[in-house]
Amino acid sequence: MKQEVLFFILDGYADWEGAFLSVCLNTGVMPGSEIKYITKVVAPTLDPVPSIGGFRTLPDYSFQTMPTDYAALILIGGMSWQSPEAEQIVPIVQKALDQGKIVGAICNASLFMGKHGFLNNVKHTSNTLPVLKQWGGDKYTNEKNYIEKQAVGDKNIVTANGTGYMEFTRELLLLLKADTPERIEETCDYYKNGFIK
Repeated sequence: MKQEVLFFILDGYADWEGAFLSVCLNTGVMPGSEIKYITKVVAPTLDPVPSIGGFRTLPDYSFQTMPTDYAALILIGGMSWQSPEAEQIVPIVQKALDQGKIVGAICNASLFMGKHGFLNNVKHTSNTLPVLKQWGGDKYTNEKNYIEKQAVGDKNIVTANGTGYMEFTRELLLLLKADTPERIEETCDYYKNGFIK
């Protein structure tokens, strides 16, 4: 049976940041690959959620109806990670981390992670260290483990800046063991560079 990977979106979410990851999980890393996961969308309510690009996504679950059995939480960046709706996600992330589940956060969602102390015991990245420190305030205490990279995976947390969506995809596919490392690298290289190098 396929495990669910839950993509959390809020109003004004960055629709491109989870696109490659969701394709690789939902259809297999490469044509003919085993499909181990199915992607589902979680939002504050079951109402359509508008993206930055103008798409309207119909969630599978609300925060209240989401399952407790899943493989990973993926927090997609966007414009609402300082909203009251985002604050409702804090206990969900805390519970996931307490249970050893995988949590991925990209762009402003990585800043949200720093703001709530979730990055204080892992190597991580975000939308620049100064912005992370500004968002995090006294709750962010792990400047020494900030890494200036597109994406960083450590323990069961993957973070990425807003332009690191392919690296974010790679790190999460590896952590989820969605396929062999070689096939994951080949697929991500193809999506990043195409046929011409």
